[in-house]
Amino acid sequence: MTIMLVVAAVAILAVLYLIVVYNGLVRGRNLAAEAQSGVDVQLKRRADLIPNLVAAVKGYMGHERDVLESVTGMRAKIEAAPDDASRFRLEGELSQALGRFMAVAESYPQLRASENFIALQQELASLENELQLARRYYNGAARDQNNRVQSFPVNLLAGGFGFASLPYFEVEDPAERKAPKISFDAGAGT
Repeated sequence: MTIMLVVAAVAILAVLYLIVVYNGLVRGRNLAAEAQSGVDVQLKRRADLIPNLVAAVKGYMGHERDVLESVTGMRAKIEAAPDDASRFRLEGELSQALGRFMAVAESYPQLRASENFIALQQELASLENELQLARRYYNGAARDQNNRVQSFPVNLLAGGFGFASLPYFEVEDPAERKAPKISFDAGAGT
């Protein structure tokens, strides 16, 4: 009788442990999904801003077609990305392309004086700051979930429950790790 109670107690503790582990994994996955959604919102806002920015400068820098096309072409590549890791890499490339775009735009004094362009620059700067915060939040949530999924003994159960490590939002190319050189000095005291 006592052995049966001990076995039952161990079985109940094992089931409770599985429930706690599973719920922790689900909570971590949902937190990371929420964080990724926050990044997606900021990326969508930036993607929606790009056509306005390109339209504002198109008349001024029509002969800079390759710069304009690289920025607009990145949106299509990002939308066609097969997975999160590829999309994250392409978003980093878009940040670099926007940096080159803004650097070229700086060589056009009439454009820099345009109120529309100044407003778009300020909105882009704000979006980039919010995007940086959203990426950091996502990476923190991904780190926490990866720690859960990869830690013993949870790692023995995580695979069976269908949980895997999450990709980080990071830049792989060392040249892209440098912050884009974007000057927001429009010559009008901004």
